[in-house]
Amino acid sequence: MQRSLPHRRGRRNFLPFWLILPTLVVLFAIQVYPALYTVWLSVQQREPSGWIFVGLKNFARLRNLSQFGESIGHTIIFLVGFTSLTMIAGFFVALLLNRNVRLSGFYITLLFIPWTIADLLAGMVFRLLVVPDYGLLSGILQSPAIFPPNGLSVLTAVPPRPWLGSFPFPPAPALVYLVLAATWRALPFVTLLLLAAMQTVPQEIIESSRIDGANGRQVIRHILVPLMLPTMVVALFSLTLSGMNGVGMIFSLTGGGPGSSTELLSYMLYVIGWNQLNFGRAAALALMIAVINWLLISGTLRVTRLEEKSR
Repeated sequence: MQRSLPHRRGRRNFLPFWLILPTLVVLFAIQVYPALYTVWLSVQQREPSGWIFVGLKNFARLRNLSQFGESIGHTIIFLVGFTSLTMIAGFFVALLLNRNVRLSGFYITLLFIPWTIADLLAGMVFRLLVVPDYGLLSGILQSPAIFPPNGLSVLTAVPPRPWLGSFPFPPAPALVYLVLAATWRALPFVTLLLLAAMQTVPQEIIESSRIDGANGRQVIRHILVPLMLPTMVVALFSLTLSGMNGVGMIFSLTGGGPGSSTELLSYMLYVIGWNQLNFGRAAALALMIAVINWLLISGTLRVTRLEEKSR
C-alpha cells in the first residue's frame, strides 16, 4: 500500500500536463508547424526535380523587385491613414454616444452593423458605389464642376506624380478610397471598445476638473486620454495587425489596381503565392511581414511606455 503512494503522486504531478495536452497538440498543428514549415519553405525553390535549397536567394529576389518597394510605400500610407482615421473617428463617436443621447442604444446597434459584414462583401459594396455610370456616387465623382477637368474615376484614376522621389505620395484616389472603406469596416469595433473604456472613467473626476475650470479639450487631453490609454493601445494593436495582414477588401474593391497603386504587402503575398505559385518567395515575404508586424507592435509598446512615463 505504501509503495503505491509515490506512484500515485507521480501520476498526479503529470495530471496538469495530460489535461492541457489536447490544447498543445492543436496549437502545434495550427501555429508551430505552419511557422516552421514557412521558414523551411522560404529557403527552398520548386524545380521539376523537386525542392532545392537556395538559401537567402528568395529574400534577395524580393528586395530586387521594384513592386516590393512600392508595396512597402503603399502599406505605410495605408496603415497611417487607416489607424489614425479610425482611432480619431472612433474616439469622437464614442464621445458623442457617452453623453447618453436619445436613442443611443439604437445608434450603437446601427453602428455595429458594418462589423458583421465580411471584408469581401464590404469591398464589393464600396466598389458598387463608385462604378462609373450606375454607381450611387458616380454622378458626384464624374461631375467636372466638382472634380475638374473631367471628373474622377476612383478605381481607374492614375496616381499623381510622387513628391518624395519614389515614395508613392500623394497616394492614388483608389488607395484613399480603400482607407475610407477599411475605416468604415473597423469603426464599430474601435468605437465600442473606446466607449466601454470611456464609461469606466469616474464622473467625479470629470466634474471636479470642470469645477476647477478645465474646458472640454483639457478634460479630453489630461483625463480621458490618459485613463483610456491601455484600451487605446489594444485598439491600435488590432487595427495595425488587421490593416497589415488583411487582403479581402483589397481583393474585392480594387484588385491591387489601378496598376499596382493599391498593392499592399499582404496583397503582394497573395499574388506571389496563389497567382504566380511561387511558394518559396511567398514564404520569404510572409516572414518579412511577420518581422514588420513584430516591429510595429514593439514600436507601439515603446511609444506607449514613454508616454506613460512622461505623464
